[in-house]
This record gives sequence, structure tokens and C-alpha cells, in this order.
Amino acid sequence: MVIRIAAVGDVHLDQDVVGRFRPALEQLPDVADVLLLAGDLTRHGTESEARCVATEFGNLGVPVVAVLGNHDHHCDEVPAVIRVLEDAGIQVLEGTNVVLDCFGTRLGIAGAKGFGGGFAGRCASAFGEPEMKAFVGTTSAIADQLGEALREMECDLRVALTHYAPVPDTLAGEPLEIYPFLGSYLLGQAIDSAPTDLALHGHAHAGSERGTTPGGVRVRNVAHPVIKQAYSVFHLHPRRAGASAGKVSASSAPGRS
Repeated sequence: MVIRIAAVGDVHLDQDVVGRFRPALEQLPDVADVLLLAGDLTRHGTESEARCVATEFGNLGVPVVAVLGNHDHHCDEVPAVIRVLEDAGIQVLEGTNVVLDCFGTRLGIAGAKGFGGGFAGRCASAFGEPEMKAFVGTTSAIADQLGEALREMECDLRVALTHYAPVPDTLAGEPLEIYPFLGSYLLGQAIDSAPTDLALHGHAHAGSERGTTPGGVRVRNVAHPVIKQAYSVFHLHPRRAGASAGKVSASSAPGRS
């Protein structure tokens, strides 16, 4: 059984963007079994912008699962943003998970926003000033929650959904100076702590689409400026006995935004 996962991030919705994605989204039930949103759903994280997201991504005929991004936190209205999204049937994950029944195949999705810190050999450490310890401690706590959420699921296929990047591969094209603010190797370690089949993230608008964790998990940057379409669709094939990971293939979305 092939499970079809549509995904996009960094749509940055407000009133002037509503309707841009909807024509392609109307075709979702024909091409995908679930839609994953990789954060930065709004421009500034206001309740009114969240209503735009609810209008655009609600009532699509497939389950919709999301994480928030840094833009969605900017105005400190996160509880209101989540309430509006969940009232529209969009499930928001933060260090949590959900297992969906896709035609008898259990698809597990664990999600967290993530945070920065950098990557092995060029990363921040929890040393020195309290501010630096707090910065790294935030990423560490989020990564721990993501790892636990991945490991505790009983499922046939396992997907990690974050906003920040878990590997540097998908940041290629961004200035090296800002890598520490685009993701953290700790997220990659969390993903590798479970038999994860696919990891999806956004945030890196000038990054690259494909990467791999040190443990061999396929990573895809689905930020809208990277994929340049309403969503990408990934085909996940359940693991065979003794296999280390399910097979992943991708197809283009039926329409561009």
C-alpha cells in the first residue's frame, strides 16, 4: 500500500494571499491521503491571519496536520492561532504526534517547530552566559520532545514534521552565516532515534530540496519558495521485513500557486 503525503511550508498567509493555493488544494483528495504543513503559515502570527489559513487549508477532504513556525509565534498569539486552526480541522503538533489510519496502514506523524543552534562542528553549546545556555537548552528540549513523540508511536510508517531544518544539506543556497538560525543537528539526532521514514521541514526559503540525516533518513525542504508549487507529494511505501526504511518517491503537485 502506497501512502501519498502532500506537504508545503512557509505559505505566509494574510488577506492578500487567500485563494492562491485553493485551486490546487481542491484536487488533494485525488492525489494525496494527507496534507502536512511545515510552519510559517502566517506572516506575523495573528489570529486574523490564522483565519486566512483556516479558510485556505480547511475542509480539503483529507486530514491536515501542521506545526507552527517562527512567524506564527511573532505576535505572541499562539493559543489563539492554534484554536482557529484546530476549529477548522487542522491538527497542530508541538512535541506531540498523531497516528492516522490510511486504508489500513498506520501513518504516524510527530511534529515540533524546532529551533536553531547549528550543526555538528559549527554549533552553539550550552556553555557560558545564561542566555546562551537558554538558547541551546530550548533546542535540546524541543528535540527531546520530538524524539520521544517519534519513538512512542505504534505505526507502519513514521514521518517527522518540523519547521526548522534537521540537517545542513537542505540549507544549501542560504548564507552560511545564518545556518545556526535555520536549524539544529539535535533535530536530526531526534529523527534518527526512531525508525523514521521521512522528515519534512520548511524555513529555509533559499535552501535546497533534498537532504539526508546521518542515520540515513530522507529529509525534504518543502518551503513554498523552494518547491515553487502549492505542495509536493511524497509516496511512502511501508517497510519490508528487515528493511531499515520505507521507500520514498515524489511527484509534482497538480497545480502551481
